[in-house]
Amino acid sequence: MLLVEGEDFLDLFRAAKREAFHLENSDIYETPDESEPLRKFLAGEPDDYQWFTPWMDHVRETTARGVSVRRARIVTEPHTDYTRFAKAVARLNEEAGEDVRYAGRHLFEPHPVRSPDWWLFDGGTLAYTVFEPSGRWAGAAVTTDPVLVEYAQGTRELVWSLATPLRSYAAQ
Repeated sequence: MLLVEGEDFLDLFRAAKREAFHLENSDIYETPDESEPLRKFLAGEPDDYQWFTPWMDHVRETTARGVSVRRARIVTEPHTDYTRFAKAVARLNEEAGEDVRYAGRHLFEPHPVRSPDWWLFDGGTLAYTVFEPSGRWAGAAVTTDPVLVEYAQGTRELVWSLATPLRSYAAQ
């Protein structure tokens, strides 16, 4: 595996021709970049979401080329504070062009999906997200190992088949 970060990570999206699929499998992320926005959300304070603009711009550039960007979040119900925050921010993901869906963790019992978070590009390049102990995103460990890619493809299909689009999920 090769660890990539910054522009090298974004290049994975730029190289994609059909799809970038993201699986999120954690109920809590403690990234320093989101600590203040999360605090504001929990306090009911307004947020201008400027911190999220670079991601939204990146998604817009990717989808403008005809590449689908999909995100599935497996979440515990009832939701953690972070999940409620992420669900509120997800409307911005969708405005930028992502298809965001949620699936309750209970849907995968008795054999839960236990993988770390990852991105799958065009069904052939797998990038596991890597976080430092502090919670800071450290990049992605990239592989094209056929066994790992096949596992990710199967997981993507299973999770997506059980996931509910954001708007419908939020209305529940």
